[in-house]
Amino acid sequence: MNLTRALGSVGGLTLASRILGLVRDSLFARFVGAGFASDAFLIAFRLPNMFRALFAEGAFSAAFIPMFNRKVADPDGDGLPSGVRFAEDALSVLLPILIVMTVVMELAAWPVTWLLSGGFNGVDRDQFAFAVELSRITFPYLLLISLVSLLGGILNSLHKFWIAAAAPILLNLTLIVALLFFHAPDTLLTARTQAIAVTVSGVLQLAWLVWACRRAGVRLKLKRPRLGPDVRKLLKLIGPAAAGAGAVQINLVVSTALAASLLGAGSVSYIYFADRLNQLPLGLIGIGLGTVLLPTISAQLGRGDEAAATETQNRGLELALFLTLPATVALVACGQPIVAALFQHGKFTPADSAATAQALAAFSLGLPSYILVKVLTPGFYARHDTKTPVRFAMVSIAVNLILNLAFIVPLKHVGPPLATAIASTVNVALLWHALQRRGHFAVDRQLARRAPRLAAAALLMGAVIWFANKPLEPWTTGASLHRWIAMFALVGAGALVYFAATFLFGAFYVADVKTLLRRKRAS
Repeated sequence: MNLTRALGSVGGLTLASRILGLVRDSLFARFVGAGFASDAFLIAFRLPNMFRALFAEGAFSAAFIPMFNRKVADPDGDGLPSGVRFAEDALSVLLPILIVMTVVMELAAWPVTWLLSGGFNGVDRDQFAFAVELSRITFPYLLLISLVSLLGGILNSLHKFWIAAAAPILLNLTLIVALLFFHAPDTLLTARTQAIAVTVSGVLQLAWLVWACRRAGVRLKLKRPRLGPDVRKLLKLIGPAAAGAGAVQINLVVSTALAASLLGAGSVSYIYFADRLNQLPLGLIGIGLGTVLLPTISAQLGRGDEAAATETQNRGLELALFLTLPATVALVACGQPIVAALFQHGKFTPADSAATAQALAAFSLGLPSYILVKVLTPGFYARHDTKTPVRFAMVSIAVNLILNLAFIVPLKHVGPPLATAIASTVNVALLWHALQRRGHFAVDRQLARRAPRLAAAALLMGAVIWFANKPLEPWTTGASLHRWIAMFALVGAGALVYFAATFLFGAFYVADVKTLLRRKRAS
């Protein structure tokens, strides 16, 4: 499989989804702003968002895909039908569990919302009650997105990566339609409409995946629950994988809860909008690479080809650094004009933009780490080891909690993002060391030569856009159209400088581009 081409397919659709997400967030900032209603909705939206990341993009895929692939490739089996029977057995057990979990969450909405918000520090009981109401509306999404992840795992195993990658587009489109056609002067009503749209989008995503599976010849039948050995193994793997893949999401939940309970109104919104911008490169690069690498490496290891698996992971790291380093530097160097252009409209003020840009800079320092976690963990999951990543994730979560408590008072809304970035870096260091110590990964000569050159190119780009931002400041803080022009000018100039610098510093050569083009034509 061509890793670059596969990443382009997944990454392109993920990019489309994230751009639509920014459109959604821009409209949300315009119609709801950063305050009572926005904080309540974002607390209610945090748990569904976390489950989407944990299951659709992490835990379930990490446990399910290697097992499904082995069933399909087993010479004693009958290929795809063996995999489908395993999926049906998994569905028969998971569906009742998910239904019970959803009912429990509905009944326990009050304590769950309190854990996510700290009760908003007890300052505003009406705000907390409103957040509980919105949480009850969004909880069914947890059931729906978990079923989506099962079907998406099947399609990814069949190398139909684009179908599952397109599903989140439906979430953003549904929320955008709700904002455009059902917004109201009362921000509470608009926030309630958004909560309803979240669950509606889950129904649409499930329908899309069911249709796509049938087109691929996969029709799952509901069976009586049977806890066979394969399903027991799957359930045993899912728990550790959830914590291992979800350290970043769990850290964000901790950060959000502390911000809601210890900081003033708007702090949750600042962290949310900063995280959304940080998620754009994370979604495009990290999720795309993680989606492609896991089935690829598990298939290579299934053939006993350790050398190919190591080569795949090196090229994955190279792609991650090539795309992530400039994104990190750009978000730190010119976060203010980017935030202003996207969100500073209507009820979202210049002061809100400044606070969000500060949180964005802190988040962005950990962007390489967030993405490297996605690249390194398939090296464990493909070998059916979900316990090691969870141990490291627990260390990361503990570091995040300690640093949150240390930073949140002196640094306010910047403290939680900075703590999350440092905690993720600790996670990457532990994963990297474990893979190398076991002999499952070694940096090859090409990656060792290119990585520092890519870093130098990104720093040069950062210096250029930092100084370019000064003369453009009247535009970056001016009228809406001027802010957009200034943002595109900075981003465009940064991209040109970075790509030129990669060739200037020898990170890439013209021959590399020619080779890539030949591969694309051949494919």
